[in-house]
Order: sequence, then C-alpha cells, then structure tokens
Amino acid sequence: MDIYTKQGDGGKTSLMNGVRIPKSDDRIELVGTIDELNSVIGLAKVIAVSPLRDALSCRQKDLMKIMSGIADPRNADYHLTKEVVLALEEEIDSMESKFPRAKEFVLYGGCEQSARLDVARAVARRAERRFYKVSQNYGADPKAMQYMNRLSDYLYVAARYADYQACSQKEEGIRQEVIKGLMEGFRQD
Repeated sequence: MDIYTKQGDGGKTSLMNGVRIPKSDDRIELVGTIDELNSVIGLAKVIAVSPLRDALSCRQKDLMKIMSGIADPRNADYHLTKEVVLALEEEIDSMESKFPRAKEFVLYGGCEQSARLDVARAVARRAERRFYKVSQNYGADPKAMQYMNRLSDYLYVAARYADYQACSQKEEGIRQEVIKGLMEGFRQD
C-alpha cells in the first residue's frame, strides 16, 4: 500500500469517523500541533537518560491518545481519566522536590536537554491554546485539556531540573579539578 492516498489533494482530510473536513479546520490544526509536540518531545527524549526518557515516552503515548480523542471525540476509549492527570501532577511534585527551583524568569538554554524541553513546553502551550478553541467550537475532553495544561508545567519543571543537574555536574567537575590540582601540589612538596 502506498503512503499517498491522493484523498487530501483537494484540501480535505477525514476524521476517524470518516467525516471529511478542511485541512484548515481547528481540529486538524490542533492534532497537527500535538503531533509537532510529540515530535519535539521525541527530540528531547533521544538525549535523555532514564527515568526522564521513560517519562517522556509515557507523555508521547498520552499525546497519541489525546490526538485520537480529537479525531474521534465520541469514542470514550480515547478520553483521559482523572488518574492520568493526577499521575502527571505527582511526577511534577516529585521532580520539584529534588531541587530548589528558581521562581523568577529563566534564561532558557542552560543545557541542551533543557533547551529541547523548553521548545517542547512552548509547543505544548500553543497546543493548549488551540485546544481551548476546539473546545469552544466542537467540545473536547476536559481531562485532556487539563492534561495539556499540566504537561506544559511538567516540561517546564523537567527543563529546570535538567539545568540544575547540568549545573551540578559542571560544579562537580570544577571541584574535582581543584582537588586534583591540590593533590598534585601536595605530591610536589
């Protein structure tokens, strides 16, 4: 089977229920933005180490379910539960407890991992804004909308934690160099 169907050549696409809609429809824009977010999370995941890598994979799976729910809103199998949202909140709380997060504005790009996570966060915020518009015009899973809000928070905290870890590693490297220099000085005496 070919990847191209030629069904979209006229500017329309189908929802999961077979209804044809313009590619410019708000629902398609939202699904496309969440797909972009999923790709950017994948970009952050490839340089992540566990447990972050595993957590990002879980986020990607959640996003795929949300996209399915947008394309087929009547299918309850694609609706998120409050437990999924609560689990994400618990992950945020757990991560935040591991470091002293700055409460002021942050200059992004403290390390490569945080920069990738911050790009994902920005795309998540855009998806959240589009989700609200879809909700107003077509209705939407309220737990999925809540999840999208928490996801951007999660990505923000994960980025700040990555900055914290990178800074700690740099400081440890500097400390080791100082110790090495002192030890060499003692050996020469």
